[in-house]
Amino acid sequence: MANLKEIRQRITSVKSTRQITSAMKMVSAAKLKKAQDAITQIRPYASRLHEVIGQVSGSVNDKNLSPLSDNRDPEKVLIVVIAANRGLCGGFNANIAKATIEWVNNKYPEQKKKNQVDLIFVGKKGGEILKSKGWGIWPFLNDLIDKPNFKKTEAVAELFMQQFTENKYDRIDLIYNQFKNAATQNLVIEQFLPVETAEGSKNTTKQPFFIFEPDLEYLVRTLLPEALKVQLFKALLDSVASEHGARMTAMHQATDNATDMIRNLTLDYNKARQAAITNELIEIVAGAESLKS
Repeated sequence: MANLKEIRQRITSVKSTRQITSAMKMVSAAKLKKAQDAITQIRPYASRLHEVIGQVSGSVNDKNLSPLSDNRDPEKVLIVVIAANRGLCGGFNANIAKATIEWVNNKYPEQKKKNQVDLIFVGKKGGEILKSKGWGIWPFLNDLIDKPNFKKTEAVAELFMQQFTENKYDRIDLIYNQFKNAATQNLVIEQFLPVETAEGSKNTTKQPFFIFEPDLEYLVRTLLPEALKVQLFKALLDSVASEHGARMTAMHQATDNATDMIRNLTLDYNKARQAAITNELIEIVAGAESLKS
């Protein structure tokens, strides 16, 4: 058993760690509230916009409605992975890096063999994990995740659209964590480009329930870029809320573990102190007995 001084030092150290994890938990809880409000506000708009585009695009006869909906064979692929800039959030970054590897290996094995799969990380921690495993990565877009801003996101979305329309990439996918609650984040992999239109839902006998001005084709071509910008921004907000939820949960567990450790160390300290007192009493009694003789 360790001596009393060592146990006291360990108790002091764990108490200091518990103060840090407890403070980080409270900070994450405050940030989570703001991030949760942001994603809750944009979800209905993004969902309805996606629904409208799906319905109206299904009513357009032109298969090549927009260059953004050009569904060609994916020879060159870009994977946009949204992670975190900081750690201490459990398996948040490691899980998304693992999912990225599995997705590329399962979905694009031929493109990977030809080195036709590029990765770009929004948030450096997840990217560092894959970079250490030898995966080639674009420069990180770390500033997007710290304080999500629609104007900055809009510029990045326009860059992705330009890369797609110039045939630099034939497929662009998003991988991120969708926020459900503080303890649960759902990994989502969705196609960003080309835009998936509702061709299968076309019905020539049924007219759409919208009145369009100007014409339908012009409206869809105008809406598609805006929908992509909103889609990317919503993914960022989802990831930010998921990150704060994961960090708050991780720090809560760390604080509870520190409390349990302090309790166990205090018990060990009391046992060691009692043993030391008992040994001293035995030595005193033994000394007294020796003097009598």
